[in-house]
Amino acid sequence: MSMVKKLLSGLERKYKASAVLAPVTIMGEVLLEVLIPLIMAKIIDVGIANKDAAYVIKTGCLMVGAALMSLSFGVVAGRFAAVAALGFARNLRRRLFSKVQDFSFANVDKFSTASLVTRLTSDVTNAQNTFQMIVRMCVRSPFMFISAIIMAFYMNAKLSLVFVACIPLIAIPMVLIMRKAHPRFQV
Repeated sequence: MSMVKKLLSGLERKYKASAVLAPVTIMGEVLLEVLIPLIMAKIIDVGIANKDAAYVIKTGCLMVGAALMSLSFGVVAGRFAAVAALGFARNLRRRLFSKVQDFSFANVDKFSTASLVTRLTSDVTNAQNTFQMIVRMCVRSPFMFISAIIMAFYMNAKLSLVFVACIPLIAIPMVLIMRKAHPRFQV
């Protein structure tokens, strides 16, 4: 963990801003995505039940607006995550280059230049892609989970208890499978 902190500490200001703004825009995207079913419920419960076409159209436009705003937040979040990952990779490349420059002659003889270039390029690209996915998924998934549970309780508290009861039924087998599978993929 300290290595990750060390790598992130070297991010320049513009990359740090992107690393902070990506999760914020992801949260905006998720909130709008979770609000869409609530807006749809209002269309059905109020507009269709009262046969109020004007309400259905007005609320439908609101729902389309929420979907477009969610899409916009998602695009902006992707851009911020990509810029932050780019800064992370740039920082990593600089540190690796400095490290390679300090190699002893024995290490230089052990690794060819082509081997070092190939290894560093593919490894840094993999680290960059992983960083980008972590910035997006490690914020999006838990925030989506929490906001979906809150929205489910808001819409129907009794029915959402079924939702909450299913969580251990899904989580326990998933944890068991992960515990069994993880050792098989160790290097």
